[in-house]
Amino acid sequence: MLETHVPTLSMAERNRRWDLARSFMAREGVEALLVFGEHEDAGPAAVAYDTWFTNDRPGATVIFPRGGEPIALLPGPMFIMDHVESTRRGEAMWISPQNLRGARTSRTIIETINALGLAEAAIGVVGLGPHMPWSPEGIIPYGIWSSVLSSFPSAGFRPVDLSFGQLVMRLSPEEIALVRHAATIGDNMVRAMVETAAPGVAENHVYAAGMAAGYGHGSLPPAMHMWSGHDMVAAGIPSWAYRAQAPRVLCDGDVIYAEVFATHGGRQAQNQVTITVGDVHPDVYRAAQVARASYEAGLEVLRPGRTFGELVDAMHQPIDAANGWPFLIAVHSLNPGLSVGKGRGLFSHGPATEGYPLVSDHPTFMADMELVPGMSFAFEPNYAFGRHLVHLGGTVIVGEDQPIELNPYTAQLLPAAGDRVAISRSGS
Repeated sequence: MLETHVPTLSMAERNRRWDLARSFMAREGVEALLVFGEHEDAGPAAVAYDTWFTNDRPGATVIFPRGGEPIALLPGPMFIMDHVESTRRGEAMWISPQNLRGARTSRTIIETINALGLAEAAIGVVGLGPHMPWSPEGIIPYGIWSSVLSSFPSAGFRPVDLSFGQLVMRLSPEEIALVRHAATIGDNMVRAMVETAAPGVAENHVYAAGMAAGYGHGSLPPAMHMWSGHDMVAAGIPSWAYRAQAPRVLCDGDVIYAEVFATHGGRQAQNQVTITVGDVHPDVYRAAQVARASYEAGLEVLRPGRTFGELVDAMHQPIDAANGWPFLIAVHSLNPGLSVGKGRGLFSHGPATEGYPLVSDHPTFMADMELVPGMSFAFEPNYAFGRHLVHLGGTVIVGEDQPIELNPYTAQLLPAAGDRVAISRSGS
């Protein structure tokens, strides 16, 4: 499907970001930023701060001197070839050819720092600090970083990940338009899955329908999380994606749980999805009521001036009051994925986990962070009675006074197409 109204980013947005970065460097007392980006195939929650500077293919290392323009160190010749072709087609490229480098090895980093006269400068580094949830201790490879440190004993490198992350979390109007577009793509992906799911259909067909809808709407979504079963308690990419086995075939009474990640222009939306197939267990509907109450409690608190910790606590009130158990966190930030809600040690509370290592409770990460307009969050409240698990939610943005709810479609149970039993039980 060809999209006719696709939001883009202007050169004014580029200038806004670069000016923000220069002001940030002045406040932090650093002469440059050294920004590491993960590989373009890093999947959901990728560390892609490099694209904030480049509006280009993920996977660069960016060095930005306070008095100049960003320099992008690219992984290889393919990236340069893409830049050449995009320029030939008349696309407005944010990084000029003279500010590109053909490698992002430690040697190239060292050469660029020396060429910029930063050998003894204070340099803020994005990549050393926590990047939740996959990289709580940073993403920079040891070999690269040890070489850089040994080459510049008089430089002052220090992590600025958290403060820089909060800087970019407040999305501009152009960026909000990107997230809205991604959220619409996410809804369309889920609708395709709902239309496909039925008893006798293999999991991979449901997965393929969702991903195809993302591609068809001009997005390249990362790997989707999806599991199914009568009493399934699991999350992540389906097991047939990494283990040599056949995909599971759906049965009457199954529940499909999925996390759908849609992206556009380097900005991400996220849908939390529970699809019922036929006559599911009554505890599924009970769990959905708890999850929905948590979702609505979050909407009430997502206001400028409140804190992330207050948001997390509000969403946990219905969860803590029920007599089942939460599976995962209820909320985290998007664009970037920086702040994370508190979590209970699921193997301390979940059923049938004897013999497995305990997973400790963890507090809210960045609880004191103030909510400001333009911040985006994934609302993903989840709850289970026994082994009957429900996840609901989607992308929500802090508005000037009211929250901007982008995915109300997935903030409810979704009966598979033609499933009259589930529609009747849900009271729709």
